[in-house]
Amino acid sequence: MQVGVFVPINNNGWLISEAAPQYMPSFALNKRIAVAAEKYGFDFLLSMIKLRGFGGKTEFWEYGLESFTLMAGLAAVTEKIKIFATCPTLVIPPAFAARMCNTIDSISHGRFGLNLITGWQPPEYTQMGLWPGDEHFRNRYKMLGEYAHILRELWATGVSDFKGEYYTMEDCRVRPKPDGDMKIICAGSSDDGLAFSAKWADYAFCLGKGVNTPTAFASNNARLVKATAKTGRAVSVFVLVMVIAAETDDEAMARWRAYNAGVDVEAIAWLADQGAKDTVNTDTNVRQLAAPEGAVNINMGTLVGSYESVARMLDEMAEVPNTGGVLLTFDDFEAGVEAFGTRIQPLMACRAGVV
Repeated sequence: MQVGVFVPINNNGWLISEAAPQYMPSFALNKRIAVAAEKYGFDFLLSMIKLRGFGGKTEFWEYGLESFTLMAGLAAVTEKIKIFATCPTLVIPPAFAARMCNTIDSISHGRFGLNLITGWQPPEYTQMGLWPGDEHFRNRYKMLGEYAHILRELWATGVSDFKGEYYTMEDCRVRPKPDGDMKIICAGSSDDGLAFSAKWADYAFCLGKGVNTPTAFASNNARLVKATAKTGRAVSVFVLVMVIAAETDDEAMARWRAYNAGVDVEAIAWLADQGAKDTVNTDTNVRQLAAPEGAVNINMGTLVGSYESVARMLDEMAEVPNTGGVLLTFDDFEAGVEAFGTRIQPLMACRAGVV
């Protein structure tokens, strides 16, 4: 099973809590995390893109870097680990995105891939006059399909004459072509999102679910298998989970309880409001992110326990059919990557012999 790090490109990582570590994003921080992850044999790094945060007392995600330029920098200071940026497709035209990808492919010597997002939080785009209207919630994966078609065409041939409903290419040329096998990721969990991944993506991200329920995401894998049966393509699932690990289960659980006790209720309220904007799709990651019962870490699956307990739960995740890997966040990223590399990974059967 592959293991990646969801690098902290925005302030405070993925804990919306006054009790959690409070920090600003920087290249220096992400470089230290990337170098350590490569040292311990992690398979990939991925950064999101967030153009507006949730506010609140912690000003959650109000401070953020840009994904392509951050990952270009990390590509230059690493040698083996795979690098994924996230593209806000409402902001960046597909041909320009293809050229940026080709550039980072050159910097990384073929280690680069792209996560495509449709956009779900209108204020990210209305602040720049780029939100296409709420009809976007209905047609976003049709639009993204055209976007991916153009990317694949330009990467394969360097030329596109694609004519669609949303994009029109006129002898568009983007060269040189990438040297690497450019992979596409998508995190859509609605039926339309999974259909897109089945047709265009190589990996489909999903959210883990619950606290210490490591296999609760299995239904998502089964839904993707049904979708890929229609396209005949192999697409594996990468599961997003947070790891809070310590010497003992009790010590780790005490940290988790403290984070929940310090939850930033104002930021959570903003998230819930934004998550309700999409009235078309109800089976989405966004609805899970915004659910109030576990929003302190935006409702991602959470593994809380001793190093031995976390290793066991990760091995259980690896046993779920069509699980290709996990994308990890930590309450403290630098300490978390170090602990994973030295204390958790050596106990995992599915990572035997990595380092």
